[in-house]
Amino acid sequence: MPTIRNIAVSAILALFECAYAQDTVGFGPAFSLGPVSSSSWIREAVTTLELPEVPSPAADRLALWPGMGTSGGDLVQALAVSFADPDANCGATTGQWCTWASTLKDEQLGGTQVPASAGDQLTMHYKYNDSTGKYDQTVAINDSIVSSLSTEVGEAQGWGTAVECQDSACKSSVPAHKYLSTKIILDSADESFGDTLVLTDATSSGLTTSDGGITWAVTTINIDAHTFDV
Repeated sequence: MPTIRNIAVSAILALFECAYAQDTVGFGPAFSLGPVSSSSWIREAVTTLELPEVPSPAADRLALWPGMGTSGGDLVQALAVSFADPDANCGATTGQWCTWASTLKDEQLGGTQVPASAGDQLTMHYKYNDSTGKYDQTVAINDSIVSSLSTEVGEAQGWGTAVECQDSACKSSVPAHKYLSTKIILDSADESFGDTLVLTDATSSGLTTSDGGITWAVTTINIDAHTFDV
């Protein structure tokens, strides 16, 4: 059964491939959960990323994202990306991020790209829509929805955060940052889901469930500062 990490490592090689070609890809600190038990899957997930400063030195294609690996081998991943030329990508100014709703299938699918600044709170919400069989995805900046996307990807099996570099960004330093008010809702109870947690250069306030393993919550996920040398 796929996990968020192995789907990310294999599938992310296609990220932005329509517009860019990259020789180097690397991953830094992470909070990772999954896979769920064979009898369940992730119906809904929401988290709020508090954006740090962009990487130093200025880096092209350094991405922060919370993602869900799915039974279809796809990756639901709202993105915050640092570009060397942010204006050309989303109309952002130097020092800003570009953010948008996104899913990686055979190609990268995305909603509207918009600028975001350090200190902004990005709420990334993924929810399975029973009427369409798709995951509805929204990205909100400080509670205002700015990007959305709906994609058919199967059923989500794992959830995790990523700090990902491509090419020149793989020599940059990424500040510490955090995710707030994370909640993951399963289709049916899986009391062992919490046992799948892996922390890589990250800490959390603790993963809890109050309903026997359907709803899992963590108040704060702290992602350590990281310097890539790939």
